[in-house]
Amino acid sequence: MASKILANLIVMGSGIMARALVQAYRQALQNASKSGVAQDTLQNVVRKGSKAMTEQEARQILGVNEQSSWEEIAQKYDNLFERNAKNGSFYLQSKVHRAKECLETTYQAGEYAG
Repeated sequence: MASKILANLIVMGSGIMARALVQAYRQALQNASKSGVAQDTLQNVVRKGSKAMTEQEARQILGVNEQSSWEEIAQKYDNLFERNAKNGSFYLQSKVHRAKECLETTYQAGEYAG
């Protein structure tokens, strides 16, 4: 009998706590939106989430410059990608691939005649 009462108290207490937490969260969201904190936080998350590789960084990774032809870039990419596939790091291989993708969009846009 006592265990049944104790179980009921635990269930009722946890239900009350859950409702209180939801209500507190809603109130915190309202307060944040009134003060503009929510908008600032959202903008910071978007900025941190979009860490696109710059063209300069891509060129440094592949070891090429602005005057390099697309064939030279492709050759450097193949060389670095294969080296890291055999006995290297997946992280470096990924960076090499991202660098090629970055420069590929630049060259496809027709910015460089090569």
